[in-house]
Amino acid sequence: MKRRDFFSSFSLSSSEDKNKENLIRPPYFKDENDFSKQCISCDARCVSSCDENIIFLSKNKTPYLDFSNGGCTYCDECANICHKNVLNLEFKKHISSSITLDITKCLSWNDVMCFSCKDPCLDDAISFLTMFKPEILDNCTLCGFCISRCPSNAISINA
Repeated sequence: MKRRDFFSSFSLSSSEDKNKENLIRPPYFKDENDFSKQCISCDARCVSSCDENIIFLSKNKTPYLDFSNGGCTYCDECANICHKNVLNLEFKKHISSSITLDITKCLSWNDVMCFSCKDPCLDDAISFLTMFKPEILDNCTLCGFCISRCPSNAISINA
């Protein structure tokens, strides 16, 4: 077992988060009401179009993002394939959420050398104040790649 897998085994399962009412939506929608009105009769093409495999269907059959295994590259494929026009390139934006770093869980903030969050960051949005102590910068696009890589689940995105 790798060290990262060992530390991750102590964290809560992301499936527990799937039961929350507030879901993280793909970044191409205009209004949350569109999901409840139009996606219910949809054939979920957006789910199969995602190369990162982070789009899933909720109990209400609406798409949401789960970053437990990867992140969003903003590739536009889910919007391109959406025939209901709920996901549309016209409404492309960053993922509508907030990201937090829990310094009590973060290995680096607790004097363990770890760069797991910084390495996969496509936008160079994680900076280290010293050799330790990472912080998330304003240029973060909430792509979520750092979440699946963090061995202690110190980073989370909240809807």
